[in-house]
Amino acid sequence: MKNIFNFKNLRVKGLILLVFLVSCETDFDNPNAATDEQTYSSREGILAATVGMQQLYSTTGIRWIVETPAITTREGGITTTFQNMIELEDGGADLPNFNSNVRGLWATMLRIMKIAEDVESSTPGISLAPGTKSGLTAYAKLYRALCIGSLAQNYEQVVIETNQDNNASFVPQQAGFERAIELLNEAKALIVATPVSQEFEQEITKGDIDLQNIIEAFLARYYLFAGNYDAAITAANNVDQSSTSVFKYDTQNLNPIWARVYQNSAPNFKPRDNFGLPSTFVYDTMDGRSGFYLIPLSQTNQNGLPIEDLAGFFDINTEDIPVYIPDEMNLIIAEANLRKATPDTSAAINAINDVLTDNSDPFGINANVGAYAGATTVDALLLEVYRNRRAELFLTGMSLEDSRRFGRPQPSGAAMQYNEERNRNYYPYPDNERNSNPNTPNDPSI
Repeated sequence: MKNIFNFKNLRVKGLILLVFLVSCETDFDNPNAATDEQTYSSREGILAATVGMQQLYSTTGIRWIVETPAITTREGGITTTFQNMIELEDGGADLPNFNSNVRGLWATMLRIMKIAEDVESSTPGISLAPGTKSGLTAYAKLYRALCIGSLAQNYEQVVIETNQDNNASFVPQQAGFERAIELLNEAKALIVATPVSQEFEQEITKGDIDLQNIIEAFLARYYLFAGNYDAAITAANNVDQSSTSVFKYDTQNLNPIWARVYQNSAPNFKPRDNFGLPSTFVYDTMDGRSGFYLIPLSQTNQNGLPIEDLAGFFDINTEDIPVYIPDEMNLIIAEANLRKATPDTSAAINAINDVLTDNSDPFGINANVGAYAGATTVDALLLEVYRNRRAELFLTGMSLEDSRRFGRPQPSGAAMQYNEERNRNYYPYPDNERNSNPNTPNDPSI
């Protein structure tokens, strides 16, 4: 079945804008603006805030989550003269703290996190059905986890709780993943103890989303990133891979990657040949994932990088974007079995083959090639997992985390080294965070 995040048809649409106004920092007071207390003190306000939270994440958030590491890890090549994109593709130790992608990713995740925190803290005080309260609280915890996880994939240290006094504490990346896991487990426990209500489904998920399935999928992802391999395998096996969840778009809320690649025929970037990997990574000419995501184009960008046209989930302005790709679970199972203390290469090969031979993916991402026939050492199999993650999970925002985790070649630190697989390990902390928060750590060297 298709599970859909749909943020249309809420009877109190007008309050969504109000949520955004409340969540943005400004340098002036608006006597006509609603206060946080007004926004989060009624049924209509809390529902509108929740819809606004997922809308902000699925539009602005997804743009930064996907685009920023895509340029850093060569999934995409820039096709614009905008300075922020030039700086990202040049990379190196001198990537400025004021780069708008570095700022945008950080600030948007914190903004969504703040809305989620407010939804979670305010819900208990509102007169709602028990299943509506559990659903809203679990949903807020989910989005807090998604924001923390996205920050931890891209920054060496992260904020896990916002602070209105500009004094938020930072924790190491590992602790960020662990906090995301805690929030997801809390969300899971909530909806198991008190299943979500019909009201929650009608107003927030429209009855088409399996919230527990999504929670399990992100638990599997973050357990893997945190190094808890047995738990990652368990969570991945708990996911129903026949179920899909998508972010839904319309003419007022466009697919954000389409907008960056196709809107006004002025692309900011295009996908790289071979999913941006060196030619040493070979894909079967019959591998259906190439045709799914890439449209052949015999061109290079301004820095001489070969580029293609983009298909997949990104070539129509209102096209759905999956919340996660089902076969990610098989790749998690494969990798976790290879990285645990006693590797299980047989289980890993079985999971890899589930991906390679797939011809019935609910989204149509079908490699549909023969089973794995290479070397069966742990190192060889990990390389095969990495190759498949790049093709299966193309432009899902995980490429920088993957490149580090799989020990791909370190960047030199010099700018404009376009043959490097990635040009940064982590991003510098945005200057607006550093200028306002005394707890901001030193930037990573690269």
